Amino acid sequence: EEDFEIIDKKQLPDAAELRNEEKAKPEEARWSAPILSLAKKASENLALSYGSALKSASLVGLVSKPGSSDSPAKTNMRCHTMEERANLMNMMKLSIKILIQSALSLGRTLDSDFPPLQQFFVVLEHCLKHGLKVKKTFIGQNKSFFGPLELVEKLCPEASDIATSVKNLPELKTAVGRGRAWLYLALMQKKLADYLKVLLDHKHLLSEFYEPDALMMEEEGAVIVGLLVGLNVIDANLCLKGEDLDSQVGVIDFSLYLKETQDSVGKQDGGITAVLDQKHYVEELNRHLSCTVADLQNKIDCLEKTNSKLQEELAAATDRIGSLQEEQQQLKQQNELIRERSEKSVEVTKEDTKVELDTYKQSRQGLDEMYSDVWKQLKEEKKIRLELEKELELQIGMKTEMEIAMKLLEKDTHEKQDTLVALRQQLEEVKAINLQMFHKSQNAECSLQQKTEAISSFEGKTNEMMSSMKRMEERLQQAEKARQAAEDRCNKMKQELAERLDSCRQQMAQLDSKCSTLEKELKSEKEQRQTLQKELHQEKDATTLLKTELQQMEGLKKELRKLQDEKQQLKKVREEQEQALQEMGLHLSQSKLKMEDIKEVNKALKGHTWLKDDEATHCKQCKKEFSISRRKHHCRNCGDIFCNTCSSNELALPSYPKPVRVCDSCHTLLLQQCSSNSS
Repeated sequence: EEDFEIIDKKQLPDAAELRNEEKAKPEEARWSAPILSLAKKASENLALSYGSALKSASLVGLVSKPGSSDSPAKTNMRCHTMEERANLMNMMKLSIKILIQSALSLGRTLDSDFPPLQQFFVVLEHCLKHGLKVKKTFIGQNKSFFGPLELVEKLCPEASDIATSVKNLPELKTAVGRGRAWLYLALMQKKLADYLKVLLDHKHLLSEFYEPDALMMEEEGAVIVGLLVGLNVIDANLCLKGEDLDSQVGVIDFSLYLKETQDSVGKQDGGITAVLDQKHYVEELNRHLSCTVADLQNKIDCLEKTNSKLQEELAAATDRIGSLQEEQQQLKQQNELIRERSEKSVEVTKEDTKVELDTYKQSRQGLDEMYSDVWKQLKEEKKIRLELEKELELQIGMKTEMEIAMKLLEKDTHEKQDTLVALRQQLEEVKAINLQMFHKSQNAECSLQQKTEAISSFEGKTNEMMSSMKRMEERLQQAEKARQAAEDRCNKMKQELAERLDSCRQQMAQLDSKCSTLEKELKSEKEQRQTLQKELHQEKDATTLLKTELQQMEGLKKELRKLQDEKQQLKKVREEQEQALQEMGLHLSQSKLKMEDIKEVNKALKGHTWLKDDEATHCKQCKKEFSISRRKHHCRNCGDIFCNTCSSNELALPSYPKPVRVCDSCHTLLLQQCSSNSS
């Protein structure tokens, strides 16, 4: 043991010294202390067992014969298996020690051509093959260590990537080659010790593949797993393509370890200096990391300040929204007051129209009575021949006057119809205004129904007026027929009454002068025919009645003008209210946009959960499984993990001044937000 020991124990630090150094280091640099301590402990254990490993190295892979013929076969087999386990464990310690020392001395990632790494895989393969059960198949006997390694995929879902990538390799045809590829990939992921530990935790499953006294079933397996933890310090880059893993012969080369024992005394100082250099390098890395952590903390403080400012702006925006809502309620109250006033004015106009209709009916009845009296007087005058001649010429003149009066009446009716159409249009505009202003309230519908009923009543009244006009026209036609009959009779009697025409003409001239004074006052047929029957006093009374009616019509026109003025004022108020509502809508839309922007900024400030690499096994968008060819990529906006095709876009984010990787969904959302903000 003294001949083969190459490292002095005094040069290695004790556990107490390591703890003091850890306490002296800052908190940011403590994460690297466990790895260095594991490497140093592993080197200590390997140095202690180096000599015994060399003595028993020649016995690896050989079947020892029974020591004495006197002992039973079972004790010999047990001793043999125990020696094999001890030899393999010592050989494993030696290969791990040399691999760590050579990797630290090189200071770079290891390739598949590195001899210590190749010998490590050979020794590990021998350890995994120890005590394997032989499985009989139709082809023959099969004895492969890839069977227990396949269980890792079921026990640990993180190893599914390794299993799928190994199965997808077309160059591997045997189970041995697949097992070797699995070990390569696990070492590159730095999870070889974790996967083997999972297997050792489920020994009831390993019993299907290993004998009870196999190395993986005993305590030596747990020791080997503990030694494999020290390999996490090494970075390996192994290429599986182009290598013939199926036909490689797993033979241990002892010359490598013998050379190492001869040269290790001279290279001891160089290894320690390399370890110290590595230690200083790790400390510098820790310092850089602490600087980045301080920068990130400053950024977090700035973000918290901006978040507080945004929260204050949110509170101000909510106050503004409350004030706008109060103003909206006040405007609604004002609209209700205006609506009540308009309803009252409409009711007043309805009452006035009812009074006017009553007066019109009363005047209508008086005119009908007078019209009947005129007809009686006309019948009496027909009997008198002298008066007939006078009446003929008067009727000819009165016919023209009646036509003029009829035209005037038609104009009046047309004007009334136009006023009715204008009133209808105004009522429809009022309806539209009420529908726009109070489409959400039930009171508006009641007011609209009342207005429609009022319109129907107005239409009924106009229909009654039209029917009365038609009756008047029928009576005029009857009068014309009677006049024609009288003209026929007069033509027969003209020969007899030629002498009396002169006196009648003189009287007609007098009557024409009187009728010219009454043309402006007479507007209806009944009053014109009264001038033929009555004397001048009765005609004056009729003119006074017509003047009173004209005054009433002028009063009605004034009231209509007042109503039109009130409607114009209501229209102005409505337009002002609509403008106010539009402004309020613009303010509300702007406030909503600000709220959405604030929410988005808060989301961006709060950030999404940054998924770890171990948590994601499939792409979030295309749901494809990750492998060595399909790598994982983080979206810098949402924090989820995607494949390269689903996250090939780049955009500048508030937290990143330069364009960074963004997934497709976040890319479209950010572009929409930019377009909405610009518009």
